Amino acid sequence: MHGGRVDCSRREALAALTGLTGLALVAGCGGGGNAGGGSTITAATYLPDTYVDLFEPMNLFMETATKRSGGQVRFDWYPAETLLSAEQLMLGLAQDNADLIFTTSSYVSSSYPLLSAMELPFATNSVQHLQDVMDAGSELYEMVNDQLASYGLRLLGTLPSAFQAIWTTDRPVRTPEDLRGLRIRVAGHIEALTVQAFGAAPTSMSSAEVFEALERGIIDGLMSYPGTIVGRSLQEVLRYGTLAPFGHYALAIFVRADWWEQLSEPIRSSLLQASDAYHKAGTAHLLKVHREQYFPEIEKGGIEIITLGESEMRPFRAAVEPVHDEWRTSVGDPEQAEKALRLVQGLIG
Repeated sequence: MHGGRVDCSRREALAALTGLTGLALVAGCGGGGNAGGGSTITAATYLPDTYVDLFEPMNLFMETATKRSGGQVRFDWYPAETLLSAEQLMLGLAQDNADLIFTTSSYVSSSYPLLSAMELPFATNSVQHLQDVMDAGSELYEMVNDQLASYGLRLLGTLPSAFQAIWTTDRPVRTPEDLRGLRIRVAGHIEALTVQAFGAAPTSMSSAEVFEALERGIIDGLMSYPGTIVGRSLQEVLRYGTLAPFGHYALAIFVRADWWEQLSEPIRSSLLQASDAYHKAGTAHLLKVHREQYFPEIEKGGIEIITLGESEMRPFRAAVEPVHDEWRTSVGDPEQAEKALRLVQGLIG
């Protein structure tokens, strides 16, 4: 390591070990630093390539940025915690160990509560609406970036996921009472509040630890979007999946505000165009993978899918009203919180 960055030989070793040569867009040694005149951007995520719904959009972002910049923008690409773990990504960005990170919004939104407006349970039942409401330049997108600016950060783009479901090993979930006493893995603050509102005990751990925790009975289930099930082969140890808009998160792209400001306008433009492709074409890819690959694999793995109807969702909706109230308090500005929530709900067009 040199100055917090991976040196050239280390990069090559990591690329060889993780098979990145066909995926990364690498411009040789150097990396990071001032990309204003055209150089390498160090990009990282904790996700492995088993998340095919997310990996292709991340590659699309990098390929589009390189193409739109005429080759000025290139990437040193570190997935699967080869540079930073899930818990280290935001700190690593702040410490200049990475220039750009892809991370699940739920891991960081407790620090930036406006970002978690789209994570609230039963706020909307439309992924398309969430895509529209977080489009670059939209009102909520600008509100989030105004909040992030005070932390020296910028949200470059989001990849809205499918809604989170509740997955369990031994007990089907059809009512909030079915969750009472269960230990449910969560990946963020809003998720923890949600499962707690249903009477379950939220448990935090990285997605890489979940398979063993389920297998050993340390947890009874998890709240997650479908990609985590297939990406971590959890269909082998789960028996039930209950589908409803229990929550939502996005795979978000973050950069440092000062790094962004020192980029030349053509390079910023290429990254924004790449973000647009990531947000739109990437989301379409994700949903297609879920429909054509993930759910068939989940059902083939023996998981019984339970889809809740409107009347069955009513007690769940009632149970999570305190979650919305606590989130409003966390924003610290009642008017701003109400506006963000109404945007997510589709009550402001």
